[in-house]
Amino acid sequence: MSIRVPGFRLGIYTFKDAEVIDFAAPYGVFSVARRFDPELDVFLIAENLRPIQTQAGLMVMPNYGFSDRPAMDAFLIPGGFGTRQELHNTNLHQFIRQLPESCLLTSVCTGSWIYAKMGLLDGLPATNRKEPDRLEASNFGKVPIDRLAEIAPACRISKARVVDTGRIVTSGGITSGMEIGFHLLRRAGYGEEFVSEVARTMEYHQAYELYRQDLEVVNS
Repeated sequence: MSIRVPGFRLGIYTFKDAEVIDFAAPYGVFSVARRFDPELDVFLIAENLRPIQTQAGLMVMPNYGFSDRPAMDAFLIPGGFGTRQELHNTNLHQFIRQLPESCLLTSVCTGSWIYAKMGLLDGLPATNRKEPDRLEASNFGKVPIDRLAEIAPACRISKARVVDTGRIVTSGGITSGMEIGFHLLRRAGYGEEFVSEVARTMEYHQAYELYRQDLEVVNS
């Protein structure tokens, strides 16, 4: 069982055209969990402290910019169409490399492409979205999990919903943000009773029971 981390802080990266559920789902899990432990914290980080237009035009205001260097126990990159630009965002890459070793590096969906591009997934298993949209399923696109394999050929591709390799934790597509939210509560040291109660309160208990075993853990 993990050692409890008091006041565990999850920072979620937001950027132009980030997928809404990718970042809203783990944020929502922590928001509900705070009802049981107000010391938990979750917040949004962006490159600059200004409004961000995410997927479908939803505007969000980050709590911190990169220059604020907020303390956190886990950093999460969501997916979305905007990850195609973030692959080449050297400011983001530098921010990640400057995070302390104790900070977990996590992702939902195509957020794992960023870690892949940085070479952080070499020799490790990781996952991504497995169900393509219409463009990705056509001759003009590529299924995100196949694109992950292309970006990081030294990464072992996993079909698990959540893959935990120690410091790096990746999850599959879109609604998998729920599962990584629950798993990060476990990584923060909360027991199964606590996590299950959060899922019940969210009226997600049946799905939680279905998905919680869809997890690959690699002991480093």
